Amino acid sequence: MNNTKFALKDVEKKKIYLMGWVTLLVFPIPAFIALYFTHDFTLREFFDLDRFKFHHLITGGIIGIVYAYLANFAMETKLFKSVPLRVDQLVKSMNLTIGESIFLSICAGVGEELLFRVGVQTYIGPILGGILFVALHGYLNPFNWRQSLYGIIVLPLAFILGYAFEYVGLWFAIAIHFAYDLTLFLSFDKEETEEENVENHKEIGS
Repeated sequence: MNNTKFALKDVEKKKIYLMGWVTLLVFPIPAFIALYFTHDFTLREFFDLDRFKFHHLITGGIIGIVYAYLANFAMETKLFKSVPLRVDQLVKSMNLTIGESIFLSICAGVGEELLFRVGVQTYIGPILGGILFVALHGYLNPFNWRQSLYGIIVLPLAFILGYAFEYVGLWFAIAIHFAYDLTLFLSFDKEETEEENVENHKEIGS
């Protein structure tokens, strides 16, 4: 039984890593191809290197962390507890290590921003791009308002990312996205550890 359990965990971990690599390496490809043929983009323009500033990473990181804490606070409210598929429970079920959390945050921050902000947003703008970004994550469902609660939390962040890219630069948006994801990953992991400790104490006490 234990061997089967560990084998299943190994399979899930492989899926997580595959998902991360696909996001990082595959997602940007269609965006670059489209921009190359329609806007004559070079790789330098695609990666927005001319607007890169180190302090943008710091500022973006702070914004991402603050927004993540606000989102986490909102997800602890009674209203959010009624959501059928909760994001925090989904992340907790992944049992991510700190290293895996950093890896997935980098993959999502870089891969998704290149696809959505540099690619999609160039054609449809930050508002529609932000809505599409949240909808494709499955957070907006017009037929299930409870399922859309998380979308309401994330949608302002999507708009922030869109305008951050528009007026400051790609790497500012990447820093916000990375810090947001990583903060939530680590926060959810901490909550899961605390819950496990409580359960262990209960078992010992009984």
